[in-house]
Amino acid sequence: CRAGTKETAFVSAVAAAGLVHSVTRSCSAGNVTECSCDVTLRHGGSASEGWHWGGCSDDIHYGMSFSRKFLDVPFKNVTGRSGSGLVAMDRHNNEAGRQAVAKLMSVDCRCHGVSGSCAVKTCWKTMSSFEKIGRFLKDKYENSIQISDRLKKKLRRKEKSQRKIPIGKEDLLYVNKSPNYCVEDRKLGIPGTQGRECNRTSQGPEGCNLLCCGRGYNTHVVRHVERCECKFVWCCYVRCRRCETMTDVHTCK
Repeated sequence: CRAGTKETAFVSAVAAAGLVHSVTRSCSAGNVTECSCDVTLRHGGSASEGWHWGGCSDDIHYGMSFSRKFLDVPFKNVTGRSGSGLVAMDRHNNEAGRQAVAKLMSVDCRCHGVSGSCAVKTCWKTMSSFEKIGRFLKDKYENSIQISDRLKKKLRRKEKSQRKIPIGKEDLLYVNKSPNYCVEDRKLGIPGTQGRECNRTSQGPEGCNLLCCGRGYNTHVVRHVERCECKFVWCCYVRCRRCETMTDVHTCK
């Protein structure tokens, strides 16, 4: 990806979030000696409402701290400064990924009582699935904010008319507009989509309409020959038939 684009912002956020998620999961599973469950929640809750904190709550504080040290500190060491130019933007996007994990924390509960009743509930905090976190960050990617390339100490929007709108911790930021990924550009390492296999019936990113960038697609028939209907014959070999199938394959023009 070209540096400073919304794609690199998304990759940075996903990497930071993934590190938090993985480390925190390992902490809860007892695989890391430096951390464990979130013990600050124990003995809390609401007895009058019939529930209390228990179990093993995911403690994302260690995971967040580890992610910051692993991903953010190297930026400062390389430049000698922590708040200049693209470095500040990259650090912001890393933090946006971590904030996504924190924002999507949920509460799970287990019921206790006679004959399956829910007289008392034990509850604990848990991270959302990484798939859900990824969808959240994908939405932030779709609504990412372009900032001024003349960065000083403060990140600010490129559009002067919108500069009074604050930039949130969960927003993804970029400086450079994305290149045209549809067309090959060897200098930028973009292979383009010509010749890519696509799905004619899909409306998703793998569909021919989107993947081929409006250029259309070619269809050719591929012949597959494979062993099939295999049976064990006593004794002692396997007898199979040769099955032949014809498949339509679509590739972008």
